Amino acid sequence: MPTVTPTFKTVQDLLKDEKFSIDDYQREYKWDAKQINELIDDLTSKFLAHYKPGHETRDVTQYESYFLGSIIVSKRGGTNYLIDGQQRTTSLTLLLIYLYHRLRAAGSNAVTKIESLIFSDDFGELSFNLKIPERAPVLRALFQQEEFQTEGQDESLTNMWLRYDDIKAALEPDPEEASPMDGAIEHFSYWLTGKVGVIEIATDDDAYAYTIFETMNDRGKPLSPTDMLKAFLLGRITDPETRASANDRWKREIQELAQFGRGKDDDVESNFLKSWLRAQYGQDTRQRKANASDEDWERIGGPFHRWVNDQRAIMGLNRQDDYARLITEILPYFSRQYRLILGATRTYSPDLAPVFYNSCNDLSLQVPVLLAAIKKDDSEDVVQRKLCIVATYLDQYVVRRVVNYIRISYSSIQYNMVQLIKEVRHKSPDELIHVLATKLDKDEVTLDGARGGGRKGISDFRVNQLSKRYIHYLLARMTAFVEKSCDRGDHFASYMNRLSESRRNPFEVEHLWPDNHEAMSEEFASEDEFYQWRNHIGGLVLLPKSKNASLNAKPYEEKRPHYQDENLLAASLTELPYSHAPRFTRFRQDYNYEFKAFATFGREQHTARRALYANLIKHIWSSDRLREL
Repeated sequence: MPTVTPTFKTVQDLLKDEKFSIDDYQREYKWDAKQINELIDDLTSKFLAHYKPGHETRDVTQYESYFLGSIIVSKRGGTNYLIDGQQRTTSLTLLLIYLYHRLRAAGSNAVTKIESLIFSDDFGELSFNLKIPERAPVLRALFQQEEFQTEGQDESLTNMWLRYDDIKAALEPDPEEASPMDGAIEHFSYWLTGKVGVIEIATDDDAYAYTIFETMNDRGKPLSPTDMLKAFLLGRITDPETRASANDRWKREIQELAQFGRGKDDDVESNFLKSWLRAQYGQDTRQRKANASDEDWERIGGPFHRWVNDQRAIMGLNRQDDYARLITEILPYFSRQYRLILGATRTYSPDLAPVFYNSCNDLSLQVPVLLAAIKKDDSEDVVQRKLCIVATYLDQYVVRRVVNYIRISYSSIQYNMVQLIKEVRHKSPDELIHVLATKLDKDEVTLDGARGGGRKGISDFRVNQLSKRYIHYLLARMTAFVEKSCDRGDHFASYMNRLSESRRNPFEVEHLWPDNHEAMSEEFASEDEFYQWRNHIGGLVLLPKSKNASLNAKPYEEKRPHYQDENLLAASLTELPYSHAPRFTRFRQDYNYEFKAFATFGREQHTARRALYANLIKHIWSSDRLREL
C-alpha cells in the first residue's frame, strides 16, 4: 500500500533545498489581484497583531503561528510534484522574491535565509525551488530585477508578473504615507519563514495522491460557512412547508450563483455572502496595530455563519418569518444585484461603464461598496443610477491617488472603504451625489497633488514599475473619450485589451521619443532629465502591439506618418484629422482643447502635449461628473 505522510511544515521547512514542480496538465497560475491582496492582508494583519516597534527579531519566536492550509505532493525523482497547492506555493515564492530585494537593500542578515527558499543547488547548478521550466523566465526577471514583456506570454507568466506588482504595491514603503510594515519587514520575513506553515500530505504514488485530492475536494468535504449559514437560517424556521419553500429558494439562488461564477470564480457563493453581509450590515474593521481585535469585516471574512448568529438583532432576525423572508426575498434580491455588478466588471457596458473602469484597476473592494448603496426593493433604474454614482466616485478616488503615486492596494484602502460603506449605505441617488461630491471637494488628494508638497499629480505622472498599468488605463480613457466625443464609437474595452480581438494584437504604450538620449542631447544635458521627460504621460500614446514593435526605435519624424491611421489621440499629432473632420473641429471648440499637429517633437512640443493631456484628464475626472449623474 502506498505510504502517506502528513507533516506540518513552516515555509522554511517546506521550501529550503526542496524542488517543487507540476505536471504538464496542471492548470495555469490563475491568482488575480483580489486573491494575492487578501493573502498579503491576512499575513500582515496577523503579524501586526503581535509586532511592536522596538521588538528584537528574536521576539518573533513568541508571535502566534499562521496556518495556510494543506498541500498535496507526489514525490518523484527527488522532486515534489504539486497535486494541490501550486497557487499558494507560487504566490509564496513571489512574496519571498520581493522580501529578498527589500532585505538585500537594507543589508539584513535575513537575506541569506530567504535566498535559500527561492533557489538552491541542483546537482551543481543553481535553480529555482519552484522548478517549472516554462515559468523560469519570469522568476529570473523578477529575481534579477530585469524587465519582462508580458504581451504574448502565457497566462501563468503574465499573472506571476502582475501579482508581483501587486505585492510590491502592497508592501513598498511610501515616503509620504507611513505604514506599520515599513520598519518591520525584517521581523515579518522571520515570522513568515518560521511561524507560517502548511500541512504537507506527501505520498510516493501519483494515483494515490490524486485520490487524496479528489477525496478532500469532493467526497467527505467538510461543511463550508455557506452550508453552515443555510443550516442555521433554515433551522430557525419551524413550519415544515415554509422551511421547504425557503430551502428550495436557497438552492436555486446558490445554483444560479455557481453557474454565473463557473470558470471565473469557484467560490462565488461564499464571496457573494461575504460581500452582502459586509455591505448591508457590517460596521467596523480591525485596527492595524498590536493586539487589535477582529471586527465585523474580519469575522464575516471567516466563518460568517457565526457572525450572523451573533448579530441576529442587527439583521432583524427575531421570528421565523424574518428568517424565511431573508432567504426568499432579501437574499435573492441582493444576489441579482451582485450578479449585475460582477457582470459589469467582466463585460463593458456603457450603462455601467464606471463599474468596468474600476475592475480594470483591480478594485475588488468596489463590490461591497456598491452593494451597500442599494436598498431592498430599489427599482432597476434606481440601482443602475446608484451603481454609476458610487463607481464614478471610486474611479475618481483611485485616479487621484495613482497620479500621486499613492497606494491603492487592498490593504492600503480597506479601512477607508469600510468607512465609505457606512457612508453610502441605503442612501438615495441624490443623497449619494451630495455625500460623495462633498468628499471629493474635501479630499486632500487631487489631480494636481496631495498634502505634503512632494506629490505633484498629473504634472509629475510618468511610467515606472508601479504606475505603468495606470498609465495604460489613463491613456485608454482619454483615447476612448476623444473618439466617442467625435462619433467614432466607444472602444475603451479594446484599448484595455479586454476583448478577444484586441488580445490577439494588444494595445501597448508607445513612447513618442525612442530610447536614445544622444539624439536629444541638445535639449537634455543629462540622461536622467531625458528619461524623466520621455516617460511622462504627455509623451505617450496607445498603439497596437504590431505597430508599436515596428516603430518603437525610430525617431519621431519617421513614426509620425504611421500615427494618422490610428486612434484619434495618436492621429492628432499629424495633419490629417484637422481637415474635413467637422466633428473633431467642433469637439476642440466646445472644450477649448488645444490639439496640434507637430512635424517635429521636442521639448516645446512635449510641454504643449502635457498641457493637452492635463486638460483631458481634468475634464474626464472632474468632480462635476458626479453632479451630472
